[in-house]
Amino acid sequence: MVLKSTAASGDMDDNKKDEASSSASTNEKPHCEHVLFVECGFGNDSHGQNPTKAAVRACRNAIEFNSIPSINRLVPGGYESLKLDVILAIPPKYQQGLDLEAVKSVFPYGETKFTIQDGGMIAPSGIAIDSLGDKNDDMIVVCCAVTVGY
Repeated sequence: MVLKSTAASGDMDDNKKDEASSSASTNEKPHCEHVLFVECGFGNDSHGQNPTKAAVRACRNAIEFNSIPSINRLVPGGYESLKLDVILAIPPKYQQGLDLEAVKSVFPYGETKFTIQDGGMIAPSGIAIDSLGDKNDDMIVVCCAVTVGY
């Protein structure tokens, strides 16, 4: 898994910043040289302020209605050679709580590269419910774009 961030440097922990800076080179070849399709989705966590839950829902929303039965004919190496470029737009104040391994588990095959950027939305849920883990009434919305290629 590769991580590249376009978030402000203060929004990510040091390990993620190191990974992001090591992958951000101007001479780099694109991760997906041959794009097959791009799907977009969004997900939210209404209670609990969990960016991982919102990101997982966004990724599922992007890919849930797809079936690609011809991959073995289109992609040299088949499903295992697929590459996924996943852009997640997450509100900056919730980026540090993101578990990319959990988000990666949404995708059944392919090498996944994540780009995290400032975005998404924080909207009021209208109520903070302690029993649901709420710290406040923030509802987190995450947007995603999944590029599939090889």
